[in-house]
Amino acid sequence: MLSHYKTVKRSGSHEIIIQKSRFIAHISRVESAEEAIAFIEKIKKQHWNATHNCSAYMIGEHDHIQKANDDGEPSGTAGVPILEVIKKRGLKDTAIVVTRYFGGIKLGAGGLIRAYGKAASEGLNATGIVERRLMKIVTASIDYTWLGKIENELHASVYEIKEIHYGEHVDVDIFVEEEHVQTFRDWMIELTNGQADFTEGGVLYMEKDVEF
Repeated sequence: MLSHYKTVKRSGSHEIIIQKSRFIAHISRVESAEEAIAFIEKIKKQHWNATHNCSAYMIGEHDHIQKANDDGEPSGTAGVPILEVIKKRGLKDTAIVVTRYFGGIKLGAGGLIRAYGKAASEGLNATGIVERRLMKIVTASIDYTWLGKIENELHASVYEIKEIHYGEHVDVDIFVEEEHVQTFRDWMIELTNGQADFTEGGVLYMEKDVEF
């Protein structure tokens, strides 16, 4: 598993108009070629009457699955520019379909490359990008009297609260970088005067928005 990587935040779409043609970018996070193909087919069915539904996707820890499709546009003017946007953004597990409704004005090869690239890029901006970072889940069990202080301290720190469980004691699940677990434990012990118990869980990806 990668320690961290960037991908799209969610599925979404964004439309732009270029020379009277509508370009609609559809974005999705996918984790296999089968998922990517299913997403592309779904968009094609939704926009069955479009002039083109051009697509690209890149999947895998080492980007070993890459595909670009021009769907009838001149070779290399649609799918490849979309794929290049995914690569330049450093994204993984990402699929993009750009639907075009022809507006009557021909753009030429250069114009098409710029248009499909712009549609994909603006679609990603609208949908959002996240960094996924592999983190250890550390649960701190504390008395209710410490909860307010601990929440405030955590919100002001580099650590992120995943979830809080309320029972006989309060169990706070916290995302901690694996190499910083001992530092985190020492910090919590100091905050609670040694009145915190810890359980280390598995690892999980934490997502944070990437600012443009």
